[in-house]
This record gives sequence, structure tokens and C-alpha cells, in this order.
Amino acid sequence: MRRLIFQVSVGQPSNLYKWCHQSVSKYCKKYGIDHHIQTEPTLKILPDPKTTNRSQGAIRLGYLPIYEKEHAFTFFDRYEQIAIIDSDIYIRDNAPNIFDSLDIHSDFGGVIERDMPISSRYANKIRDYSTGQYEKLETNHKPNKLGYEFFNMGLMVMNKSIVKYLNGLSPREFIMQKQFKKFVDGLGEWKWSTDQTLLNYWVRKSGMGLHRMDWKWNGLIGAIKEDNIKDVHFLHFYMRNGNMQGDVSELEQLKKLV
Repeated sequence: MRRLIFQVSVGQPSNLYKWCHQSVSKYCKKYGIDHHIQTEPTLKILPDPKTTNRSQGAIRLGYLPIYEKEHAFTFFDRYEQIAIIDSDIYIRDNAPNIFDSLDIHSDFGGVIERDMPISSRYANKIRDYSTGQYEKLETNHKPNKLGYEFFNMGLMVMNKSIVKYLNGLSPREFIMQKQFKKFVDGLGEWKWSTDQTLLNYWVRKSGMGLHRMDWKWNGLIGAIKEDNIKDVHFLHFYMRNGNMQGDVSELEQLKKLV
């Protein structure tokens, strides 16, 4: 079975990205997985200038880089399973093969963010964020005390069977569908939304088979309790950039967590 890990890193990668990419490359070699890093924009998705609520900063590159990850869909003509992971994810040396954890009868697998051992400090943030993103959607995202249920799309694992839910559309055609216009244009609560809301809406509304994966496959550093960091397979350095902070490199600090 041919498997691929797909990442996007347009522009000059940070030191954090470089370090994380190296861990992914090493992991792929260990398990015989192909690894592809897209370094140039392909889809170049832009919101409708007549209706968009996006800031000029969001489109300063002339496109929305947040939607470039969906180019991975074109690789299903060569692969049976594809994982799309963010460039700020570091994979530990002892991490199991993630594809072996995906239910072969499901179309899509990911980690529900509120399933993580969320810290008390992050609890309000996830509740407010998820309410704003999902409360007004007609799909059932099942709220509880931590807010609405959604997949953290920093890591997505898919079987080839998901292709049928693209309905023959190219990645660009898929994103530019009328049903997703409010997300692309950043209307209302979705002004700052990424592809995460669009994809969560899609995977639920389509009725595809969903696999709720163990939280250890996508541990948000800064969101989960510190005592649980040691248990994570894929460390997601959420909102970090690995830059210098005074005389101390943030990247060196992050490396200590591994």
C-alpha cells in the first residue's frame, strides 16, 4: 500500500519548520512512507473582492496560503493513504506508524481538539473559539463544557475512499464551491478562519466515515497539560515560530520537550 505524508511550506521556512521537517523525513524513511513538501503555491485561492471580510494582511501574498494544503487531494491518483500535517509538527523517533492507526473502513481520521488533555488555561480559548466557528453551522458539532466538537486539521489522515466526496472536483473547484464561500471570504465569525472550519463542515455534512483518533497523534503544545507532553507521538507546536527571544532561542527551548 502506497502512503504519503504531505506538507506545505511556502516561502522561507523558519528554523522550527526545518527542524520539524527533518523529523518527518526521518519518520517517513523508517516506515517506507513517501514525503512531499510543497514549497510553491499551487491553488492560489483568493476571496471574492466584492464580499470578502478578510484583512489586507491576510491576502498580502496575493492568495490565501491556508488553503494550499488541499492540493494534496491530487496525489490520490498515486497513493492509497495520505496524511496532511502542518509544518510545525515534530514527530518523535519512537512514534508508531500513524497509517496503521487509521480505521481502514473510514474515509477520514483526525484528532478532536477537546479530546486532548486540555489545560485549564486553554479551556476558555477552545470554548470561545469553537462556539464562534460552529454554533451557527447546520452540522451537529455536539457542544459540551469545552465547547463544540471539531477536528484539529493540523493533522488529517485519509483513505483513498474520501475521493468520492470530492465529486470529481479539482482542489481549487472544491474550495471555491458556493457552500464554502462564507469561509473563504471570511464572513462574520469566520473572518480569521483557516481551512479548519471549512474542512470540519465538509467532513460532517458529507456523511463520510469519520475516525476519531487518539489525541496523542496531535498534541497541541501550549494547549495540553504539561504532564501529558511526554505521551505525545506528534508534537504540534501551535502558535510557535522558533525565533529568538532575547538571548534564548525558543527553538532550543522547544527541543527540550522532545
